[in-house]
Amino acid sequence: MTGLSFELPWLLLLLPAPLLLRLRQTPTNDQIKNFSLLTPEQTLSNAKAKPKVQQYIRWLAWGFFVCAMMRPITIAPQGTNIIDQGRDMMIAVDLSGSMQIKDMQINGDPIDRLQALQVILLDFIKQREGDRLGMILFADHAYLASPLTFDLETLNQQVKEFAHGLVGDSTAIGEAIGLGVAQLLERPAEQRILILLTDGQNTSGTVLPIDAARIAAQNDVQIYAIGVGADEMLSRSLFGVRKVNPSQDLDEALLKEIAELTNGTYFRARSTEDLLNIYQEIDKLNPIEGASREFKPRFEMFWVFILIAGLLEMSLAFPWSRLSFAAFRRQIKHIGGAKP
Repeated sequence: MTGLSFELPWLLLLLPAPLLLRLRQTPTNDQIKNFSLLTPEQTLSNAKAKPKVQQYIRWLAWGFFVCAMMRPITIAPQGTNIIDQGRDMMIAVDLSGSMQIKDMQINGDPIDRLQALQVILLDFIKQREGDRLGMILFADHAYLASPLTFDLETLNQQVKEFAHGLVGDSTAIGEAIGLGVAQLLERPAEQRILILLTDGQNTSGTVLPIDAARIAAQNDVQIYAIGVGADEMLSRSLFGVRKVNPSQDLDEALLKEIAELTNGTYFRARSTEDLLNIYQEIDKLNPIEGASREFKPRFEMFWVFILIAGLLEMSLAFPWSRLSFAAFRRQIKHIGGAKP
């Protein structure tokens, strides 16, 4: 252990507080009356009264209590080298109306695209211990659901609350990219990652996706674009069952260009299994190793001072604490000199 140090040393100024309070006290009428009735001999006797042991004990206890409030700590002499392994990722999720198309499956049961995203995202977030994640929701416009945070539990709750039409029915891809870039600008260049999930094409917003992607590239933001939706599904109508392409509105050319401009990657998610594999690939593509730092354990020592102060206060219950200091010393000498 290293030597003792205090986190709040300025609290030492509280040490004379009891004395200052006592000096500020004005004598009551009864005290003045009683003092005036004392004989000269009694007055002289009081003036010569010697401080008792309990006064010293109380001052000592107060001193230890003040030391406890100053937050005494000791630090281990040798620490452990820790390498930061975290990533900073913004996740932009499309909540447009087309996300309710049921062309995905889990365990053979049909689910819509948004439900599939929820299932995979919840698992993805659970595995991001040590990473900082942020969330953007977009449809008619893009909205910041959560800035970059280590609070994965809050993000999980937000994912569970995804709903169709929550922020509109259109698709503002450009705005989502722009908002993601703005959130990542303060992070180191090698840690600026935006995951863009959409099933359509840009139909809304005030920013063109390619313009936003160029700004992202200029600021070293990598975009991993994921196109969501099956290639075909069975559609039932009055004329029977036929195969249709539910992803005909997916602008894959745009998403590929966005990924290429930003040195990212475009992925195609035709099923929940594809989504799961894509997140695993993203995890492999971006192993970020931060700077090494030394961690030295700190140990709070306030309890030692509190314990000593408490024991000193308890000692006031003993009769010897009411002796004068001189009488106490004589008694100690007498005990020490007594023969067994």
